[in-house]
Amino acid sequence: MTLARNPVIRGFAPDPSLVRVGDWYYVATSSFEWFPTIPLHRSRDLVHWEYAGHVRGAVPGDSLAGVPDSGGIWAPSLSWDGERFWVVYSVVRSVGTPYFDTDTYVSTATEIDGTWSAPRRIASHGFDPALFHEDGRLWLLNLQNDHRPGGRRFAGIVLRELDRRTLAPVGDTHLLLQHERLVEGPKVVRRDGWYYLVLAEGGTGFEHGVLVARSRALTGPYELDDRPLLTSRDDPALPLQKAGHAELVRTPDGDWVLSHLVARPLATPDGPRCPLGRETAVQALVWDAEGWPRMRHGGVHPAVEVDVPTRRQELEPREPADPLGWPWSTLRGYPDPSWADATTRPGWIRLTGRHGPESWWAHSLLARRITEHRAEAEVTVEADPGTFTQAAGLVLRYNTEAYLSLDLTWAEPEGEGQRGQQWRGGTGRRVLALVEREEFGTRQAAVVDVDTAGPLTLGVTVEDGEARFWYVRGGVRTPVGPPLDFTRLSDDYGSKLRFTGAMAGIHAMDLVDAAFTADFTGFRLTCW
Repeated sequence: MTLARNPVIRGFAPDPSLVRVGDWYYVATSSFEWFPTIPLHRSRDLVHWEYAGHVRGAVPGDSLAGVPDSGGIWAPSLSWDGERFWVVYSVVRSVGTPYFDTDTYVSTATEIDGTWSAPRRIASHGFDPALFHEDGRLWLLNLQNDHRPGGRRFAGIVLRELDRRTLAPVGDTHLLLQHERLVEGPKVVRRDGWYYLVLAEGGTGFEHGVLVARSRALTGPYELDDRPLLTSRDDPALPLQKAGHAELVRTPDGDWVLSHLVARPLATPDGPRCPLGRETAVQALVWDAEGWPRMRHGGVHPAVEVDVPTRRQELEPREPADPLGWPWSTLRGYPDPSWADATTRPGWIRLTGRHGPESWWAHSLLARRITEHRAEAEVTVEADPGTFTQAAGLVLRYNTEAYLSLDLTWAEPEGEGQRGQQWRGGTGRRVLALVEREEFGTRQAAVVDVDTAGPLTLGVTVEDGEARFWYVRGGVRTPVGPPLDFTRLSDDYGSKLRFTGAMAGIHAMDLVDAAFTADFTGFRLTCW
């Protein structure tokens, strides 16, 4: 046995799809509007995980430009047919509408960190697809979406056979199950002559859970278990909330484990919020006398500490080969290779400003996942903004309607109002502007003069749900503005659907010329 402490993959790693190949376990997670697309992790013991690459090229054209917040790649499902890996996933282009405008794709690879095939579009009944391999046949499971007025947007789970070579549909579509509660995320495993249909239930928030149904035939009919396999919705005091979206996997020794998502809430006056997003957890399973899966520790709640049926095998730390690669992420496209051109300024990253932080199109941004509720980030930036349309700095970001940034920018001379005269940069001031964006608008929380030229170190400390920004002057941290509410950078703030997690990073913008550059070095993100 090996002791796992959940979540095992921490910070913005939702919708885990677990597969075992030999002695390795692999997990694929949702990436939404962020690149790299479909991050992949691997482990030998379900406890120690490392980044193992991603499904490069998952989005045709390598661009999600114009895709809204929390759109993009939802719930990839990873599988192995004995010869190669398969991944099936949906690209969701509309969020908060009845249609979703979903394209479902399949890609394959012989090695998890190898070259993935160009994505091929298949039947797109709805999001959360999965593949089931049996006796040389390939089956597609999917949520069925009914967009019509009065229709059920989660109208049941369907099954369709695909031709393994062409991926064209074969035969009829089978309705496996409908339920009065929302069900999605279907996965199928076979055990002792039964087909078990594992379902995410109740939405992906605090009402989330896992249901199991079974049938003697793959095409049904399916009988639902009379109790959930996993949920945390009945106990708001549990440290792991939102438990759901699960997958069952058998170990080499015949034991069973479960991967699922969870979230770690912070208490706020407005209720619990989870700025770290939804994360990946594992549990140990047993089977009861009637042949239903159960949590080995009993009950239906997720355990923080779990003895998983594996032998401890720690992984050697690996240095990132690409200065712009993981753990960096970018929005809606891959980073521009010129950002880390060693011939420009070795050891520095140079961002050329593009759109502002609320664009769905062209960002100059690099960010990393925040993995704990206590964190600190800092970076040294050198830039010479000449107008208020140019800025560069340190950002805590959730999406276009939730971010906090401390930016080196330009402002009018002291005492002069904002008159929109961006061409008068030579007569203005070099300042640090602290900006807070939330659902109902943007406010400038503080402006501090920093007239000295040359590099400037910026930082932020996150603790107790607050973000405190600072910069270094004379070797001393100098606070900028008041503490800001970090918990608004979460799934649980605001009125719109949100599915990602808080990130810390660097960005630059130039709204007029797209030519302003900013150099960054020494980025550090510490979470504890």
